[in-house]
Amino acid sequence: METEEKQKKLEDYLRSLGRTLVAYSGGVDSAYLAWAARQVLSDGMLAVIADSPSLARTQLEDAVSFADEHGIPLQVVRTSEMNSPEYVRNDSQRCFHCKDELFRVMENLAEQNGFGSIAYGVNVDDQGDFRPGQKAARRHRVATPLLAAGLTKAEIRTLAQQAGLRVWDKPASACLASRIEYGRPVTREALSMVERGEDAMRELGFRQVRVRHHGQIARIEIARDELPRALTPEMFSEFTRVFKSLGFTFVTVDTEGFRSGSMNSILSAEPLVKLIS
Repeated sequence: METEEKQKKLEDYLRSLGRTLVAYSGGVDSAYLAWAARQVLSDGMLAVIADSPSLARTQLEDAVSFADEHGIPLQVVRTSEMNSPEYVRNDSQRCFHCKDELFRVMENLAEQNGFGSIAYGVNVDDQGDFRPGQKAARRHRVATPLLAAGLTKAEIRTLAQQAGLRVWDKPASACLASRIEYGRPVTREALSMVERGEDAMRELGFRQVRVRHHGQIARIEIARDELPRALTPEMFSEFTRVFKSLGFTFVTVDTEGFRSGSMNSILSAEPLVKLIS
């Protein structure tokens, strides 16, 4: 199916939902979905972003700015996943507990404000990775307009570019908790170390980067096209200075480069529930 046909299918699907809350993070998928819902539903939509310690401040600020630029009504809500022992213990189902909390909060908001549907920005490509959050979406009967339209990540970026949305080429950015190795508890301190580390990497000029938290070790993933600039003695010294000042004992650069979901590579078929002492 041509991208334009998929866009028409998306619009028809959104129209069928009626008054809709859109789970919004500021990434290209949720931003395009929120923008499209605004075009189709006008005042019959509301974007909802969850403010919690796992959302980087720069991401929150950028998401709010994008919504303001395009007249997308936005509500910031507080979520309490950090109060959940199941979330904090950080086993393979962490994302389920996070999304379960988000959709619970959105259900209450929908009921209070007369919205009949909740939607979020999962796409076709997301079906190929380990994403427990999708189980939470099914549990709460959350609509998946981009998936229903058959849109891939590349097609969403193309449509966003055609619409003149500045986020069309925005690097993927999952929540900060996804940087902490499974089995290591999610704490505010660990989230802060990751956030400050990634902020420092961007200040050094790196665009696509992840700081993976392995206890005393910071494992830095950098996009392969940016790796040559990173692999110099001078830059190594800068990385060492930055990450040791944040509290890490050892600093490593991953030679495979950036790859989304790299933490999932250690998962077995059975849920990982061990804790790291």
